[in-house]
Amino acid sequence: MTDLTVNEPPMTPTNLYSVTDARELPAVDPAEVIFEIRDCAVDYGNHRAVADVTLDIRAQEITAIIGPSGCGKSTFLRCLNRMNDFIGSAKVSGTIQYRSEDLYGSRVDAAEVRRRIGMVFQRPNPFPKSIFDNVAYGPRINKYHGNVGELVEEALTRAALWDEVKDKLKKSAFALSGGQQQRLCIARALAVAPDVILMDEPCSSLDPIATSRIEDLMVELKRQYTIVIVTHNMQQAARVSDRTAFFTTDVDDAGNRTGRLVEFDATQTIFTSPSDPRTEGYITGRFG
Repeated sequence: MTDLTVNEPPMTPTNLYSVTDARELPAVDPAEVIFEIRDCAVDYGNHRAVADVTLDIRAQEITAIIGPSGCGKSTFLRCLNRMNDFIGSAKVSGTIQYRSEDLYGSRVDAAEVRRRIGMVFQRPNPFPKSIFDNVAYGPRINKYHGNVGELVEEALTRAALWDEVKDKLKKSAFALSGGQQQRLCIARALAVAPDVILMDEPCSSLDPIATSRIEDLMVELKRQYTIVIVTHNMQQAARVSDRTAFFTTDVDDAGNRTGRLVEFDATQTIFTSPSDPRTEGYITGRFG
């Protein structure tokens, strides 16, 4: 990977080579393909964990990834912002085009990829800092030159948290409830002006009320962002997503498990008239 500096040309939708502090994203066509994924596979050493994933993810939609445990949903999700780079034995093959740019191209700055394509994890992971400093952390390390206070307020407002925390911004983030912490983590991701938000089981540790607030927030955020969510909760996928990908697991004679994409379609189609009997079996609870 080439180490390019901020003195290079400003980032454009197809320039992932340098960091920018621009706050505004380009206008997008809702029909625009953000990710074009062809024959994506992930190997951990000699074991193929995910194989043969081909699909398109479109702008300003929520794409849900469902399937039984161990089918590679999270592994695949991490391919979309190069989080698998942190796993020494992981190798991603196939092609993943992000806004027509090869996400794994030799000159692409992986740190910039992870800024443009943010991630919210299964369990809230606030930093041991104040609420304000949690949200301001990303812009500060990216050398944001604008008004950080206004930026923090904007991000917290977009995450539907500002009214609840505006009078206690200096308090520890750990003083917040689990649902508030997860919305804080979403605000932290929004503060660096991402284009895409990846969510890996963001509601699995939350109660039904907090889950409902996160789901409402996702629907609101898709007006400005493209969202990809991994979830075990099929009802959640049915409620919030526009398209759904169903993964399953193949197990060989040695017991090795490989995740595969079975079907990808509009969510209503997946849940009412799937084309593959394996999808129908999972949706109706016959396995998984």
